[in-house]
Parts: sequence; C-alpha cells; structure tokens
Amino acid sequence: MARSGPMPFARFMELALYHPEHGYYERDQPVGVRGDFVTSVSIGPLFGEALAAQFAAWLREIESSRPKPARLQLIEAGAHDGTLASDVLTALGRDFPDLSARVEYVIVEPSPRRAARQQEKLAAFAPLVRWLESLPAAAPNPQSAIRNPQFSGILFSNELLDAFPVHRIGWDAHRRAWFEWGVEWRGDKFDWTRLPLATDSPLLTPHPELSSPELQRVLPDQYTLDLCPAAAQWWRDAAQSLARGWLVAFDYGFTDEAWLRPERPHGTLRAIRRHHANPDVLDDPGGQDLTAHVNFSEFIRAGEASGLQTVVLQPQAAFLTRALGTGGISRASAREWSPAELRQFHSLTNPEHLGAALKVLVQRRTERVS
Repeated sequence: MARSGPMPFARFMELALYHPEHGYYERDQPVGVRGDFVTSVSIGPLFGEALAAQFAAWLREIESSRPKPARLQLIEAGAHDGTLASDVLTALGRDFPDLSARVEYVIVEPSPRRAARQQEKLAAFAPLVRWLESLPAAAPNPQSAIRNPQFSGILFSNELLDAFPVHRIGWDAHRRAWFEWGVEWRGDKFDWTRLPLATDSPLLTPHPELSSPELQRVLPDQYTLDLCPAAAQWWRDAAQSLARGWLVAFDYGFTDEAWLRPERPHGTLRAIRRHHANPDVLDDPGGQDLTAHVNFSEFIRAGEASGLQTVVLQPQAAFLTRALGTGGISRASAREWSPAELRQFHSLTNPEHLGAALKVLVQRRTERVS
C-alpha cells in the first residue's frame, strides 16, 4: 500500500476479510464462546431445526402448486463451515423424511478453502449437497442450477450481507461536500485519509436524500455513513435467479427510517474480537471480524423491482417462534424440549440477545413471468 497509495476502505475491508491467504474468513477460526462472536448457528441446532420446519412448509406449498417443479432446492449462501447446512438437513431427514429425499441442497461458496471445509463437514449428506461458486450475474456457466429459470425453492443467508465490504462516506461541513474515507499506510500502521467524491458518484446517486440542503445544514462535520452497493447488487442477482420460491436473509440492519440517525455519527462499522468491539477497525487486518449493518429497505426495493413480493421484515424472535409453532415438528411443544433446547430458544429469541437485534427479510416469487 505504501507504494500504491491510499485505497477506499471497501477495498481494505475486502482484503482483510476475504484475501485468499490472510483474510479473516479464510482462517479456520471457531465461532461461539471459543471464538470472536456468537451466531444463531453456534448456539445450537435449534436454529437449523426451526429453519427446516419453515422451509418444509414452504417447499410443500411449492410442490402443491402448478406447474409442479422438477425438483426442490435449498440454496444457502455464506455457509461458513457447513454447520447450519448439517443442522437443516438433519432436521429435514428426521422430521420430514419424505420431503427430505426430494430436496437438493446447494451451497454458494466462492472460496475453495471454505468449500473444502464444508465438504468435510457434510460428507454424510454428500448425495444431497453440491456447490456453486457464485450467483448468476457472475456465474460463467449459463447452465448453472441457480441461473436456470426452473429454479424453485428457498435461497437464504444467515449473517452474510453484513460482512460485505462497505464504502464509508463522510460529510465535510466546511466545504459542504461528501468525501470517501480511504486507508493508507502511515508510519508503521494503517490510518484514515480522505478521498475525493464527485457529486455524481455511483455511491451517492442511489441516495438523493444526501443532497438535501435541509439535511446538509444540520449534519455535523465528519458525519459518516456506511454504504454497501455490493450487498444490494447481491440481493438483486439473487432475486433475478429465483423462478419460484422465497428469498430470505437473517442479518443485522435497519430500514430507511433508521438510517440517518444523530446517535450514529460514525456509522455502524465495527470490529469484533473475543466478543468485544475493538474501536480500531484498521488494527490487525485479517485478525478481527469487520461488519456493518445492512439497509433492508435497499433490499426490499431491489427485490420488488425484480418482481418479488415482500412477505415480512421482522425480528428473528417472531420468525423463529412462528416457525417452531407451526412447523409440525416433533418438538413443537416447549414441554417436550430438553433444558438445552430451552436455553437455545431463549438465546435465539431474547430481545436482549439475538431476538431483536437480528432481523429477517422474506420476499417471494409465486411464478416467473416471461
């Protein structure tokens, strides 16, 4: 970097997380109490069981429609080490054996290293699982299953989109202009620097509200926003790949109404290490997780522009409670749950833990219109 000069923060974040040798997600780091953070998956298998119950209901609905699909598919993007896939497939086989035999599980994974870990984890399910490197917009093979307009099923992700690299823009109150935060090597460490940003920049054009004179008059100097056009494009690609079925994301985020808030003058970007936030997001690239909240309103607009219908945006607690209560699984009654399962349910749905912070966006296509 000292030779090439400063780079946008989005490029720094991409390298820190996804560099094929040194990226954070390329390392075989544990998730959960022994790792840097906890996810719904690391809490235990109940999360996968709840998804299996809801997915089974949706897949049966697809099967009962006309024309009947040639096959049913569950597409998971961002499968990490394959634990969620294992939990979902185990629950499907146990609670819905007839349906399980007709489901193909597809994992979208661009990293060969992560795919190898997933394949090892899912060896017992080998006949049911296969891998794709990308979503259709970047897929070199036009015959890939996810690009095939006959794709019918459920495309879902869990805490994937908040790890997409973000561009950070800041407000210069003296010049009354937006700039982009970049990163440069200064002395013996990475540091922030300002990069010019044209008024017609592709980062700004999707957000006309940022040009509002009323807003600009009250913005404090260096007020910062995290923008992620890559996540919106991913959602658009995913929506366009869906001939029939559901598009689902579990993630941390908000909507337009909560986007520009005075209590967040430094955006939502954070670094996590050993379950604690590190205020220096430029510290030790590849050695800590980087994440920023998504804007669900952008996904809703992208999906609806691609012909999807928005079903719900709700806290994870509401989604999982309904899934477990209506899925018809063998442990749908809390009286039948073990103490461990009750603890998992509490962690997944407690508003002070994951129940409120994680949101679930569900969109649907009933049938592709040619």
